[in-house]
Amino acid sequence: MTRARLHRTLLAGLVAAAVAFPLSAAASSPTAPAPQPVSFAAHTAPQVRYAENLAGLGEAERMARDAGRTGRAAKLREMAQGTPGASQAPRFLSFDGRGKGRAVEVFGDLESADRVTVLVPGSDTTLDTYQRFRAGAVALQQRLQAEHARSAVVAWLGYDTPGTVSATVLTTGRADEAASALAPFLDGLGDFTPPGARISLLCHSYGSVVCARTATGPEVTDMVLFGSPGTGSGAAGELPTGARIWAGRGSGDWIGGVPHVRVAGVGFGTDPVDPAFGARVFAAGSAGHSDYLKPGTTSLDSLARIVLGTAQEASHA
Repeated sequence: MTRARLHRTLLAGLVAAAVAFPLSAAASSPTAPAPQPVSFAAHTAPQVRYAENLAGLGEAERMARDAGRTGRAAKLREMAQGTPGASQAPRFLSFDGRGKGRAVEVFGDLESADRVTVLVPGSDTTLDTYQRFRAGAVALQQRLQAEHARSAVVAWLGYDTPGTVSATVLTTGRADEAASALAPFLDGLGDFTPPGARISLLCHSYGSVVCARTATGPEVTDMVLFGSPGTGSGAAGELPTGARIWAGRGSGDWIGGVPHVRVAGVGFGTDPVDPAFGARVFAAGSAGHSDYLKPGTTSLDSLARIVLGTAQEASHA
């Protein structure tokens, strides 16, 4: 083995170990039966989508229960029940109960919102772990509503996320597939929102790799990378967007220890909070890797201010 090849191999192994070591692999549920997702014409009204997707979710829960997949059935039942204390039924723009599952849920009123946030999750976000993703979306929406009533949050689980301990979490392949779905989704959001609505992309962990590879139009004003391992690009100016690029990482986030290298397609390169990357750095406080959207945190406050257009850059990463 040549010295250069050995160097590449060692670096790739270092990235893999750094990503995999802090977490254990998520348990995978057996594949549960589910109906085909509902297909909608391009301009189908949100309320129609919400009703039909909620019915599809209920059918998926019934099929999982009848097949003895009680764990998946319980998770789907939680999804269908929505947020405790909410005054309305869950609002899903799309739902697919097959495999790991996909779901796009709306919090707030898209049809009146002039500030719309799209949350893009990272690894191991599936229908079986959906409640933690939903909790973050709810916390953000409540924080936004406290200052700006015309806001909405979209929790976009629109791709098959990689496993935290897997080869796919170390490369951009899964992100490229996700970006090809996210870009048209963002383009189509204008069918549901008022003219001139601002869209912010909030991208967590591996979701930051997805967002960084998504071409966006002028309606996306801000792209926020938090808890990011890197993007696969060397600088913010290389990303296929005209949006302002923000980056933040909490002092308690283990991902800060991941080597920021990219060798033979493995790893994600420059740290987004490094000044060399060129992003606007926001204050994330002491957030751990899964804490950025927890109520009362510095990170949640910063993210809300970015969405509302009142954020200031932090003086240091």
